[in-house]
Amino acid sequence: MSFPDALAIQPLVKPPKATIQPPGSKSITNRALVLAALTARGHACALQGASRCEDTEVMIDCLRALGFRVLTEWPECLVFVSSDPEAPTIPASAADLDVAGSGTTMRFLTAMVALGHGRYRLDGNVRMRERPVEHLLEGLRQLGVKAYSENGNRCPPVVVEADGLREGTARLNGKISSQYVSAILMAATRAEGRVRVQVEAPRVSEPYVRMTLRMIKQFGFAVREEGPDDIEIFGRGEYRPILKKAAPFPEKYVRPHHIPLRDYQIEPDASSASYFWAAAAILEGKVTVPNLNQKSLQGDVQFLDVLEDMGCEVSYGSDAITLCGGPLRGIDVAMNDISDTVMTLAAVACFALGPTTIRNVEHVRHKESDRLAAVAAELRRIGATVDEFADGLTITPGPLHGAEIETYNDHRIAMAMALVGLKVPGIVIKNPGCVAKTYPGFFEDLEKLR
Repeated sequence: MSFPDALAIQPLVKPPKATIQPPGSKSITNRALVLAALTARGHACALQGASRCEDTEVMIDCLRALGFRVLTEWPECLVFVSSDPEAPTIPASAADLDVAGSGTTMRFLTAMVALGHGRYRLDGNVRMRERPVEHLLEGLRQLGVKAYSENGNRCPPVVVEADGLREGTARLNGKISSQYVSAILMAATRAEGRVRVQVEAPRVSEPYVRMTLRMIKQFGFAVREEGPDDIEIFGRGEYRPILKKAAPFPEKYVRPHHIPLRDYQIEPDASSASYFWAAAAILEGKVTVPNLNQKSLQGDVQFLDVLEDMGCEVSYGSDAITLCGGPLRGIDVAMNDISDTVMTLAAVACFALGPTTIRNVEHVRHKESDRLAAVAAELRRIGATVDEFADGLTITPGPLHGAEIETYNDHRIAMAMALVGLKVPGIVIKNPGCVAKTYPGFFEDLEKLR
């Protein structure tokens, strides 16, 4: 898909009334790819509804480099994962992996390759080389893994000299990223014994850890939870393949030794859906997202509670969620658990009566951009008053005007600021192609609101 250097957003002339189907969840897809690979020996897994975006394609490329068989049928949103029945847990004994800008790939595979036997190096783009990873490396070292920052600066490139993952206890700092915890939990499913993961408070984005644990159980691994900060994974020998056989196996993909096929269904992406619910809120319209409900694996459905507090009406069905917008009021909200929607709420806040304060999200400064500084700068550029503090923002609405929006190569800044352009003339998104990281079809879907 090609993108222009800059994209002008045309305001909507009437409130939207639409049904939008976002792509599959990137967070679930990348976790499912890892878990499917860890169960690949003797089984093949079909991931249905998989997300096709830069992050998932980077993960797939890296899994192939590690020796796994991965076939994509993108028109059907299907991905098949397997490996030779006699292959070790990590088939390749050495690999040099390029994760580009994918944080989940960097963190998940840094832990996963610890299950191998050999030397593995993981590197990424310029921004990735600025993102901290030391707490994850320290957790792996506690489990006997030689893992270190190549340049000694606590950031990628990362080198893992692996000889299997031993049983033991990893004590992790939960303040920077929940992905450190998820990474070790998934790798622990194939450790040589039981692995206990203890997380020091405060814990950020805890719903993503709960997502990981639910998926680990769905894939048939044994888990014992003493509490949200004390989890034990039972490791090798405790796997029960419980996923059901459902998807057709494509003829062009040779099934090794007729191994059984398992199926896993991936939900639509709730973070992506948040932009369209937000559009309904801003424009007092109505947007329905099918195939999501309150029992979703994804914590970001809680964003609807925030919009409800601001004055919207939410209707939950068994297989769809609908939001109807109304007059908006400012709120004061802690968003630690749903921090991927901070930028979305910041856009909505521009159209509320009274200020909105977003708290407890200091960790988003370590994402694809410093998201607090970036969104503050861009909202000020269009006329909003923004007070930035260490762990959040206060946004005070005011007369808004058009401007060229810097995106910092951050997909969530681009998508959130595009929402402003649905109501404010003259909003131009620079580098709109950055949305390909998680949602290549975002701007096409945005047009469906008209």
